[in-house]
Amino acid sequence: MFLDKLFSDPHLDRLTGLLKGLESAVVAFSGGVDSTFLLKAVKLSGIKALAVTSASPSHPKWDVQTALEMASVIGIPHRLIKTRELENPGYSENPPDRCYYCKSELFSALADIARREGFGCVIDGSTADDLKDFRPGMKAAREHGVRSPLLEAGLGKEQIRRLSRELGLCTWDRPSSPCLASRVPYGTPVTEAGLKRIALSEEALRRLGLREFRVRDHGDVARIEAGQADFALALSARQEIVAALKEHFRFVCLDLEGFRSGSLNHETDSFKKERG
Repeated sequence: MFLDKLFSDPHLDRLTGLLKGLESAVVAFSGGVDSTFLLKAVKLSGIKALAVTSASPSHPKWDVQTALEMASVIGIPHRLIKTRELENPGYSENPPDRCYYCKSELFSALADIARREGFGCVIDGSTADDLKDFRPGMKAAREHGVRSPLLEAGLGKEQIRRLSRELGLCTWDRPSSPCLASRVPYGTPVTEAGLKRIALSEEALRRLGLREFRVRDHGDVARIEAGQADFALALSARQEIVAALKEHFRFVCLDLEGFRSGSLNHETDSFKKERG
């Protein structure tokens, strides 16, 4: 693209320079803001790369579709794989470090692809901001030798969104979309059926026009967290929302505190203290 040739930024230059030093990589690609920006930087760096996306029940179908579209737009070879994190009790029993087992499954699969097909390393979209939050998956990344170029280049979410917009990436303002298991309180088992009803419920809200929200699964109760911009819409569409979600839950409620990313993570405080 002509824009690619004109656009220059010291943060992006540092990132692409780092990527060039890798020579080739398998990219853990979710289609979200961070991994899409990383994939674009990979394209700009000119290194050999393969984007790989997990299409397991843990990931919403709309995220997988976005990943397919963005890999095509950017022009990087792309592959879908099926990971089996649900078969691991460390994941399905839903402890506070559930994400560690999910990422271990993913990174193990990507490392196998890299070895078999001659790629120098595996990279992911972890950012500098991830160091400020509870991210058990980063331990899995270290154990599997995964590199995190965005983090290594010192890039945080705000910079990534700005650079994504300047590069013309439509994902620049996309709300974050972690795996569906993040809607289930720790200690409540994660099942394929449970993930499916969350996915169907959130798809119904998405069709109604909500953008930033979560459907938290509390057994019989669906607790909807809506962002400030979506709260009025959620109230005005309450009859449609109740009708859609009562196909999967007995009760439907709107959380008056609104959307909070990682709102279930308060349960991790004692876990982190126990693990030091």
